Amino acid sequence: MRHHNSVLHGLLKHIPWPVFDNLVDEHRADARVRRLSTKSQFVALLYAQLAGAASLREIETAMQSHSDKLYHLGASEVSRSTLADANRQRSHEVFSGLFSHMAGMAGRGFRRSTAEAVRLIDSTSIKLSGLSGDWSRYYGDIHGAKAHIVYDPDADAPLYLSVTANRVNDIVAAKVMPIEPGATYVFDLGYYDFGWWARLDQAGCRIVTRLKANTPLQVVETRTLPAASELLYDRVGFLPERLTTTRKNPFQDPVREIGVLTETGKPLRILTNDLDAPANQIADLYKRRWAIELFFRWVKQTLKIKHFVGRSENAVRIQIAVALIAYLLLRLAKDAVKIAGGPLAFARLIRANIMHRRRLDQLLTPPPTSLRDPRQLCLNLAQA
Repeated sequence: MRHHNSVLHGLLKHIPWPVFDNLVDEHRADARVRRLSTKSQFVALLYAQLAGAASLREIETAMQSHSDKLYHLGASEVSRSTLADANRQRSHEVFSGLFSHMAGMAGRGFRRSTAEAVRLIDSTSIKLSGLSGDWSRYYGDIHGAKAHIVYDPDADAPLYLSVTANRVNDIVAAKVMPIEPGATYVFDLGYYDFGWWARLDQAGCRIVTRLKANTPLQVVETRTLPAASELLYDRVGFLPERLTTTRKNPFQDPVREIGVLTETGKPLRILTNDLDAPANQIADLYKRRWAIELFFRWVKQTLKIKHFVGRSENAVRIQIAVALIAYLLLRLAKDAVKIAGGPLAFARLIRANIMHRRRLDQLLTPPPTSLRDPRQLCLNLAQA
């Protein structure tokens, strides 16, 4: 009978293993390791994300149950204690580095010119157990972490990940994010910092964000809106010259404010440093922020970043990075096999077949007779 690899094996073909091996060597992740290689750790954690395993014991049992298929994955069985130690001790930078490389791979087929690139910036809070320790303490007995993401809505893929404690402000994390010169950055009030805006402006980036209600704008021009426009106004002006009596505002270039009325009747002050684009185009760019909210919702509902198999900061960082790698794998695999249906349906299909010996492009077709349970064949013959 012809050999068929498992669905997980088919997904792992999209992993750039030479890059992974270089990261393992760079961070000495396998130094003095005798029982569980970093690759086996990664395969076990990735299995947990794709199969929905919620505990170390469940991962251990699954790996033992499918031990005959692990050889072809280049992995081995894991014990929960050894996996817990690896999650606590091995550098999370191996997994975050792999994510960064794969994020570039995922967006390559959707790459546009720099001037057309849109980058959405936001963060999502993740609740953690009180046993996670002081690093995650937010307020009183409340513990949590934040995943800070730069997201490409055209590629439907995250491009950058940073994990911090929940108490870290969004703008603090944003200031260490890489800036892509010439791109359009869309973000909300969590990134309200004129100095950071000035850095983006100096890099030739287009900014689309909101103005707070109490921030005055020195208007120098009011523009006429097109007939039947749903916008409230379009005007050009300058932000306050000083932040305080002793601090000058570093963002002195003219900006543009566009008034938008939401479906609930709430007026929004949309700000941009693009003085030339049509006002409705700027308003539509701000509306694209909804795409990153949908991404956060999908990841939280489909993958495992609500329940953590480790409590340490390192373990939490690893699990979030592996969750986003799983998301990218699902995207890459779905694009490669051209299976109809949405991303959620494909993720469910993968979960149902994760360790079955099936080809990815044939998951919606019945398996050949030779791959079916022999007992079922005997039953069918008896009935005939």
